[in-house]
Amino acid sequence: MSAKDIRNIVLLGHGGSGKTTLAESMLFMTGGTDRFGKVTDGNTTCDYDAEEIKRNISISLAVAPVKYKNVKINVLDTPGNFDFAGEVLSGIRAAECAVLVCGAKDGLSVGAERAWKMLGNKPRMIFINRTDEENSDYNACFDALKGKFGTAVAPIVAPIIDGSKKVTGIVDLLHNKAYEVKGGKAAECAIPADIADEVETLRAELMEAAAGADEELMEKFFETMELSAEEIAKGLKLGVRDGSVAPVLCGSAISGLGVDMLMQTVLDLVPVATDMPAEAAQDDDGNAVEVAHDENGATAAIVFKTVSDQYGKFSLVKVVRGKITGDMSLYDTTTGNTEKLGRLYTLKGKKNEEVKEICCGDIGAIAKMDRVKTGDTLCDPKSIVKLAGMPYAEPCYSRAIAPKTRGQEEKLGTGLNRLNEEDPTFTVVNNAETHQMVVSGAGDIQIDVLVSKLKTRFGVDAELDTPRVPYREKIRKTVQKQGRHKKQTGGSGQFGDVWVRFEPNEESEEMVFAEEVFGGSVPKNFFPAVEKGLREAVLHGPLAGYPVVNLKCVLYDGSYHPVDSSEIAFKTAANLAYKAAMPEASPVLLEPVCELKVTVPDQYMGDILGDLNKRRGRVMGMTPTGDGEQIIEAECPEAELMSYAIDLRSMTQSRGSFTMHFVRYEQCSADAQEKAVAAAKAMQEAE
Repeated sequence: MSAKDIRNIVLLGHGGSGKTTLAESMLFMTGGTDRFGKVTDGNTTCDYDAEEIKRNISISLAVAPVKYKNVKINVLDTPGNFDFAGEVLSGIRAAECAVLVCGAKDGLSVGAERAWKMLGNKPRMIFINRTDEENSDYNACFDALKGKFGTAVAPIVAPIIDGSKKVTGIVDLLHNKAYEVKGGKAAECAIPADIADEVETLRAELMEAAAGADEELMEKFFETMELSAEEIAKGLKLGVRDGSVAPVLCGSAISGLGVDMLMQTVLDLVPVATDMPAEAAQDDDGNAVEVAHDENGATAAIVFKTVSDQYGKFSLVKVVRGKITGDMSLYDTTTGNTEKLGRLYTLKGKKNEEVKEICCGDIGAIAKMDRVKTGDTLCDPKSIVKLAGMPYAEPCYSRAIAPKTRGQEEKLGTGLNRLNEEDPTFTVVNNAETHQMVVSGAGDIQIDVLVSKLKTRFGVDAELDTPRVPYREKIRKTVQKQGRHKKQTGGSGQFGDVWVRFEPNEESEEMVFAEEVFGGSVPKNFFPAVEKGLREAVLHGPLAGYPVVNLKCVLYDGSYHPVDSSEIAFKTAANLAYKAAMPEASPVLLEPVCELKVTVPDQYMGDILGDLNKRRGRVMGMTPTGDGEQIIEAECPEAELMSYAIDLRSMTQSRGSFTMHFVRYEQCSADAQEKAVAAAKAMQEAE
């Protein structure tokens, strides 16, 4: 197969817009499946995972190759839920063009807005779906799209609408032909007289849009005011490739109306891989290079997705240059390993079919590549290049995770690592300080799915909790106290006696130890024991048991016994001095403060600023992005941000996003300290 016989499209849009059903419709109409699966019945090709079937939503990216008029269309179905945006980015990375699916009765959804933004300059077209349902309104949906995205939105169909605003047929403006659904299939019909004028107007606008992409076509259009179907297609194809034109189609995935035309439009307008601009990459020395889409060049492919099933692991690849065969050895630019390839496959949902090669521009899967991960580049060892991966967002929602049954901690960790191979958008950290395993992702649904998969696939029943905040403690007064340890139980006893001065020290977060002993009251050989005792002691502060920072401990006096003194005795004495001094040193609680960068549309600014104020946040500045959004820079205590990912979505209808990074520790307010101390004591009592 040649690159010219392949098209790669990714279906994007809000949850419930009909992306999975559209992929199913394309498969069914082309004979790729012998039955029309339904999402509600859990029998679609693309939603095959147990979690997807249970929830009736897409969770993972799925591939559905469609054979249409001897051309292979790789359809990439993506989730609409925002928790799985990483899957969307993987799909965008592998496709040459996106099809933005919108529901006719939903209008301009948040998912459509976000998908359009994620695409950047990527070629795209729009399919207004579900036009035959109750309360659908094609015109309202189209006007909303046009109002938001501007002149790029160019209809290539005119809907035939009945009295209830349902679309019963479509007019192909490119070829000036009308179609309606009869017996579950599209059949040609006459253009209704009542929309003939509208059709002519839309055709003229389409010609103008096509002419705008090519100087020769523009000259001809101005001379004759007419372009042929081939000339319109040529202009539109150029416009789609450079992002200046986003063709709009409509129909119904369930009835099949407009689906055939969508596939034909993909063939006519979607650029093949070899027509796309060269990709930015790096050579072996880290220098910027370009990788052209060349069928005869040295092999280079990007691993855009990893899937696992009962049969093993599959690495999904998009071949950017050259081709991949089963007998190849390719270099992994991320790990530095040379990988001997195993069997090659074409995936269709959960089904796979073995193939001999994956050519340039095509999408396929390589089996049992245990060391290869999502985002890796596989290339010819003689021509090393590193292709750009997927720009996944930083995880912003964290939960502590633990097995319900003791002793399954290792099994839990193994399961999470395996799931992380499939979904690199979440992270797992073992926090030694809080003694919690913390999993971080995009939102609560993603984390909930992980917990469910741990149970069904790895037999680990896990529970979630709010992560503990790693507070700190410090003192504000200088206090000096004696620590005296004396124990006599017959035979040699234990004796250690120290005087230690505890001082605030803002110059160093770590404890600083010093000695000012004169006259040998404490022998030098016991100094390390005193220091060790103090370093162990500062791990538990007097208020709530959190580590003490910004502390200087000065050993300045003491006494010893020539026989009974020992290192352990002086270590214990130092600990006693610490415990005696801390409550009198005016201890206070310190809390971690994070830097926030919140990106929100202008209309939500008031709500966001008010909410940050309630969270004890400080706004540091606001920067307009130029596209109707603002970036708010603020500082806020970490304890107030545990549910911010969920709350921000609620406040902005999922239009807001943020990043968060730790910056420093600050003294708690009296109310916050009281609350944190009470929580810590309750937790200690529970343990």
